[in-house]
Amino acid sequence: MALSSMTGFARGHGIAGPYAWNWEIKSVNAKGLDVRFRLPPGWDAVEVPARARATAELARGTVYCNLTVERKGVATTVKVNEAVLNAVLDTIKTLERTSDAAPPTLDGILALKGVMEITEADESEEERRAAEAAIVEGFAKALADLLAMRQAEGATLGRLLSARLDEIGTLTARAEAAPGRKAEAVKARLADQVAALLGASERFDSDRLYQEALLMAAKADIREELDRLVSHVAQAKKLIGGGGAIGRKLDFLAQELHRESNTLTAKSNDVELTNIGLELKTVVEQFREQVQNLE
Repeated sequence: MALSSMTGFARGHGIAGPYAWNWEIKSVNAKGLDVRFRLPPGWDAVEVPARARATAELARGTVYCNLTVERKGVATTVKVNEAVLNAVLDTIKTLERTSDAAPPTLDGILALKGVMEITEADESEEERRAAEAAIVEGFAKALADLLAMRQAEGATLGRLLSARLDEIGTLTARAEAAPGRKAEAVKARLADQVAALLGASERFDSDRLYQEALLMAAKADIREELDRLVSHVAQAKKLIGGGGAIGRKLDFLAQELHRESNTLTAKSNDVELTNIGLELKTVVEQFREQVQNLE
């Protein structure tokens, strides 16, 4: 199953009888799935099947689905409401007897609310149902285009994430092979630190000195961090290779990689290891940012 981004855009349009419709679908990043519809009045019937299709195809993202519908080629009828017109004319005659105002014009009278009625031909129930079916089908096609765009971006993200994981693996190997991790170097640093402790105070007993040496050795040991980094990289590569909606799992692994790189840097008492740790933190942060876009 292909990887998919959470961002994308698609548009679809068509004509069904006298109705012209247009779908616009846009998706952006989100922790879960939130599908939002904006429909013209009277077209709520298309939301249920369209929403069902969207929730079946998408796993994460905020998705905005906007529909516009226009009824074209329908004859309009213009009719004068005689009752309203007669009432207006009677009122005008009454006012003429009590006022010196200029008489109203015909276009002014016809512009009064209710005097003229403009109506469209009644809708056909059959045409309406056919249009709703066409609009739902059009949504499915637009959704397919959105999925294709999200998957194309997901493929690009997959390559970028794999490259970041390769960098993390390379930096981990460099930390593993760093001269500062060799037993001789660690022993020499411990000897210097013990000598510094003895020089600072002559009251260290042998047990206390032994405990301090063990603490220094434990702090300098980054074996567990290196092993976990290797394990997390391998697991992340496996997830990317398998595809699907893996964004949340990769986000968890990104947090773990961040934790291990922080610990490695904090434990380091060697300049080279410190520099490797800082590089590692930068690459892991880039990995985390890119994972946020993945479904």
